Amino acid sequence: MTVRPLDPRLLRYAVSARWLLLGGAAIGIATTVCILAFAWLLTACITGAVEGRPLGEILPQIGALVAVAGIRAVLVYGQDLVAARGAAKVKSELRLGVLDAVRRLGPSWLAGQSSARVATLLGRGMDALDDYFSKYLPQLILTAIVTPVIVVVILMQDWVSAIFIVVTLPLIPIFMILIGLATQVVQRRQWAVLGDLSSGFVDTLGGLATLKIFGRERRQIDRMRSITRDYRTQTMRVLRVSFLSSFALELAASLSVALVAVSIGLRLVDGSMALSVGLFVLLLAPEAFLPLRQVGAGFHAAAEGVAAAEDAFDILDAAKSRRADSPVPAGRDVEASGTLTLTDVSVDYGNGPVLAPISTEFARGQLTVIAGPSGAGKSSLLGAVLGFAPHTGTIALGQTPIPFTGRERPWLAWTGQRPSLVVGSVAENVALGSAALDPERVRHALDLAAAADLSPDLAVGVAGTGLSGGQAQRVGIARAIYRTLGRGCAVLLLDEPSSALDAETEARLLDGLRVVADAGVAVVVVSHREAVIQRADAVLRIEPLVLAGAS
Repeated sequence: MTVRPLDPRLLRYAVSARWLLLGGAAIGIATTVCILAFAWLLTACITGAVEGRPLGEILPQIGALVAVAGIRAVLVYGQDLVAARGAAKVKSELRLGVLDAVRRLGPSWLAGQSSARVATLLGRGMDALDDYFSKYLPQLILTAIVTPVIVVVILMQDWVSAIFIVVTLPLIPIFMILIGLATQVVQRRQWAVLGDLSSGFVDTLGGLATLKIFGRERRQIDRMRSITRDYRTQTMRVLRVSFLSSFALELAASLSVALVAVSIGLRLVDGSMALSVGLFVLLLAPEAFLPLRQVGAGFHAAAEGVAAAEDAFDILDAAKSRRADSPVPAGRDVEASGTLTLTDVSVDYGNGPVLAPISTEFARGQLTVIAGPSGAGKSSLLGAVLGFAPHTGTIALGQTPIPFTGRERPWLAWTGQRPSLVVGSVAENVALGSAALDPERVRHALDLAAAADLSPDLAVGVAGTGLSGGQAQRVGIARAIYRTLGRGCAVLLLDEPSSALDAETEARLLDGLRVVADAGVAVVVVSHREAVIQRADAVLRIEPLVLAGAS
């Protein structure tokens, strides 16, 4: 594991970070000028008082000193303001970027991830970047600007003190690197345990009914207590390392400044150094070490955000790699016309094909059923059409090839086996994703989905709470039909739409799908139910792929 002061991917994926760095650099230059002016003016005031100069002569310098102190206070406020606003913009850009990356990677990628971890990353993980931008990054910029300038100024005034500083100054970055490695290790462990805690909590909530039925709900209490204890332990380890590192950095800086002070004091006593030079250098010496010390403290405060940002960058890199592997033909937009054609399409998730090459057509105005035994690859084939599953071969609508990624699919509407319902009314769930809610079209879509008995005003809770499995399924189908009717989609894909329906409701649903098909839509249904197969205009049967050498 390497310690990088600034991950270059931040500048690549968050444009606002560049402006944040530019603003920080401008403030850093102004701060450097104020530090030098303050040290020089304070030196002039003190030496003037020691030399017995009248107050009238020193008063202008005192006024300038106060003005410089006020300007520096304004710069500190400006630095915090720029950091806060920059952090808000960067977090927003990263959140939107990760959300878009997850969309482009699709369910096939998300199935191999923990949705709770992704949610934690987008929530608390991005919020943890506040310390990164407000504490760490501004001090990193100041270190790059203030420290070299002050060392050069001290060298011009007193080369002996400059040598002390140049020799001892690298000790702080060395300590920072060593301590930073340890901090990243413990912080990464804490972040991983937080992900386990989030995943465990979500999984427990999702399976609470099943656990209750089998009398295993009490065991989850011990499991959650164990994960919580691990998280508390890892958090205390992070704090311990942070406190010890702060002590080490403060000690190193204090000893370094002490060496400079002792050297200046001895030379002032023997008269080999002027008071003005010694005092000026002594005032500047702590300022040379201060940004580095604060960078170390800021890094520990921002460690959780850095760990979360690395996970976000990994997701963005994966999406970028996926898009590079599937270039989009320039200037070719898919129109909602023509027949959906598949030519030698096979799905491969990276461990070998899971679907034998398929060549077929889904004609508009027909109800086509994809049938086959469980595990044959029916849902994977739908995933290829949706752009969710990596595949070989060609998928085209009319004469236009459809790339795997990089284009929206306005010509397509679909619903999966588990429709995602949100808090709101049935009507709001049916019209989800549309610019406006059309009550008449909502009722028509519900009627075609065999859900005319559901009131559009019926309240729906989280994940469809308040609806039965069959009702939730039909609301999801109605949503796909609503999109088809509103956008004139050429293709409607349904994955096991009647798995939770009785025979009578299934028959009414098939009647509704027939109406949709007769309107010129290619309706494609994945199903193993005989009643659905019998009502189909065409049936595509898929058999499990037999790999070479398999017994």
